[in-house]
Amino acid sequence: MSKKLTAIAENQPAATAPRPPHAQAPINARLSQEEKIELHRKMVRIRRFEERSLRAYQGKKIGGFLHLYIGQEAVAVGCCSLMGKHDHVITAYRDHGHAIAVGMDPKPLMAELYGKITGCSKGKGGSMHYFDPSRNFWGGHGIVGGQIPLGVGLAYGVKYQGHKGAAMAFMGDGAVNQGAVHEAYNLASLWKLPVVFVIENNGYSMGTSQARSSAGQLAKRAEGYDMPWGQCNGHDVYEVRACMDKFLTLARETNQPSTVEIDTYRYRGHSVADPDNTYRSKQEVEEYRKTKDPIQVFQEQLIKEGVLDEATIEKIDLEARAEADHAADFAEASPYPTPDDIQKDVYWEADHPAQRKSQGRLFFD
Repeated sequence: MSKKLTAIAENQPAATAPRPPHAQAPINARLSQEEKIELHRKMVRIRRFEERSLRAYQGKKIGGFLHLYIGQEAVAVGCCSLMGKHDHVITAYRDHGHAIAVGMDPKPLMAELYGKITGCSKGKGGSMHYFDPSRNFWGGHGIVGGQIPLGVGLAYGVKYQGHKGAAMAFMGDGAVNQGAVHEAYNLASLWKLPVVFVIENNGYSMGTSQARSSAGQLAKRAEGYDMPWGQCNGHDVYEVRACMDKFLTLARETNQPSTVEIDTYRYRGHSVADPDNTYRSKQEVEEYRKTKDPIQVFQEQLIKEGVLDEATIEKIDLEARAEADHAADFAEASPYPTPDDIQKDVYWEADHPAQRKSQGRLFFD
């Protein structure tokens, strides 16, 4: 534990510690101590999983791309912690954080990175294609902006079935200029669909700053489609929850779509194959780590509130590291798919031959 955190714990008793405005928002004020600790724990688990997957990639255990979520943990955890029974999530290729935030087991997640049959997509998807329909988590998509019309489809399904729910369609700041995104905005507004478009604005798209690539405030573009919009900081999980709760409630109660821009930051390159600091300075990254690291910010706040102490912090961290190591061991021990597996999960009729009704060949050599 740092000297700074120790000083806070010793000199700022929980009974008199002031709470920031976002902590007092109704959605946060009613959190129990256990629920607050769970928010912290999930952010730490995401961080340690990502660090462990980076080591596996550097050890040549993972092929293809690996888009790490380190630095953005409060966004996924804050948003997904608000999910109800009929709420759904769909996101882009930086999807590990969202997967853990909705409750997926890290073992099949790591196995998917290794390309193993025990992976959540049976080793066929890799880093960019996590899925878990049982948790209303629909990926994990590699085409920039391609998931946003699908998010509108999820919202359409919620409304069509008469459920009180919403779809959160996550995208990065680099996706907002894609035509498919604006088509999705248009249909969501015309048909009054319960979708919240969430822009995780980490400032750099792949490697070009927002100032050089996108005009205006990104979320404000929603005004052109008669949608409400909002903006918040992504390093404070309390602030994310307070902001998103308003728009999710609007979607659930009135089928009103909206756009929320959450300002955040990633510590690593666009993918780990990309250099980290060719388009930004090392000092910029370190300054964010020192002042706005989402885990550190929430940890300090919970110490002020008397919710966390040094022993609990250390225990959570050790458990998260062990969980990530166990996930890597599970992936290492798991088998690869067989050549026959390549034709599975492609056509429903191929996987259910007794119920097949079509004629002709499904696969060609």
